[in-house]
Amino acid sequence: MREFVVEADGGSRGNPGPAGYGAVVLDAASGESLVEAAEYLGVVTNNVAEYRGLLAGLRAARELDPDARVHVRMDSKLVVEQMSGRWKIKHPDMKPLAAEAARIFPPGRVTYEWIPRAENKHADRLANEAMDAGARGERWSPADSTAELDAGGAAGRRARGARTGDERETGAAADERAAEGVGAGARAGGTPSLSARAGTESAPRAGAGERVGPTAPADDEDAPSTSARADAERARTGAVADAARAGGGAEGSRTGAVAESSRAGAGEADVRAARTVASPGWGPPDMGAPATFVLLRHGETPLTPQKRFSGSGGSDPSLSSVGREQAERVAASLARRGTIQAVVASPLARTRETAGIVAARLGLEVTVEEGLRETDFGAWEGLTFGEVRERYPADLDAWLASPDARPTGGGESFDATGARVAATRDKLVSAYAGRTVLLVSHVTPIKTFLRLALGAPPESLFRMELSAASLSVVAHYADGGASVRLFNETSHLR
Repeated sequence: MREFVVEADGGSRGNPGPAGYGAVVLDAASGESLVEAAEYLGVVTNNVAEYRGLLAGLRAARELDPDARVHVRMDSKLVVEQMSGRWKIKHPDMKPLAAEAARIFPPGRVTYEWIPRAENKHADRLANEAMDAGARGERWSPADSTAELDAGGAAGRRARGARTGDERETGAAADERAAEGVGAGARAGGTPSLSARAGTESAPRAGAGERVGPTAPADDEDAPSTSARADAERARTGAVADAARAGGGAEGSRTGAVAESSRAGAGEADVRAARTVASPGWGPPDMGAPATFVLLRHGETPLTPQKRFSGSGGSDPSLSSVGREQAERVAASLARRGTIQAVVASPLARTRETAGIVAARLGLEVTVEEGLRETDFGAWEGLTFGEVRERYPADLDAWLASPDARPTGGGESFDATGARVAATRDKLVSAYAGRTVLLVSHVTPIKTFLRLALGAPPESLFRMELSAASLSVVAHYADGGASVRLFNETSHLR
């Protein structure tokens, strides 16, 4: 079942006065802005405008998927509390609006959350655009809207979502806007005019950018490295830590050492991760929903802290206790998001074990895909980077210099890995069009998915860090376009 986030707002410049609403529907898995809606309402009150924004957001979500679950986020305490059933609806103008909102989705499929006004900037900006257009005698136009960019886009949404639960509660206690009727227009204090034309809501947008996540402290044994020639060597091996650059060999971020107190923020981190998205694009509206690949790197194995090559031609290690704990944590995080519709894994033990833990939590089966396996590192399997440098210096230099060079002993080149991953991508895009799928794989295949999506050269692999049990997201559209929406997300491990 798909899950949407609806952010809505409304305001009146006078209360009652010239009013408008704004609403945006987001994909809960990736945070992509799917539909924007805004409209000038004439002279009404703030609260009526807020309810009209809610109605528009719910209707837009239903148009996308009538069977979806919806989480509504508004900075109107009045609307949130009334729709949640905690406050009575007494005003005669509100009762029919609330009743209509309750009928759009079946009972139990819509939840409500109050958020501070600073976290509702996108919907607020849409409402102000609609009021500005109305003041000019025009209708709001989605083609001319800059609401998402004005609100800070993906970066702004991440920043606004960074408040803790305690901070939200404090803000809720201080915010009396709902009862006093201070709406979007009143708090805006006037906004720049837009060249609006006609229209009431936009078609789904295709993302066209990338979000680079936090630098990981370490990658894993799939491809170890040393501090020498750090940039080139860590990319080839797919596994260099910040510590490795400084000459250290220990993994810097391990879930076994995470304090219990940090678990309390997991839900908030999941919300932030689910709303993370690339900048919106301007693709045609008829491409349909993309195949969304949530790329999960397996958890740690005993070889991870030792920084040993561990591809598809070696001992095929299982997860360590730390790796199993990481898998449990990512499973809990993905279960809270509730958007994964299928699970596909590499055939290697560490990925199948990670996928099994997640799939069991989600109530799904695991499909094994050979094309998701790690690169075969030939005679280097089980060795550290330093050991390879000592035993096979010429072969290592050639491998670091060219993506078509193979590891000693007939291993797989990165060119070969890239061709394999591209073929696997095409196969999975066709099989899972319009669905959100968890792909459990390894450092090299995941980085290759990202490189191909960005249209980047092979040397871009040199510039990516990928942590154990990290999440990245790529969406693939029917026209062949792709959008990198998330990279190396690890908040679920902290």
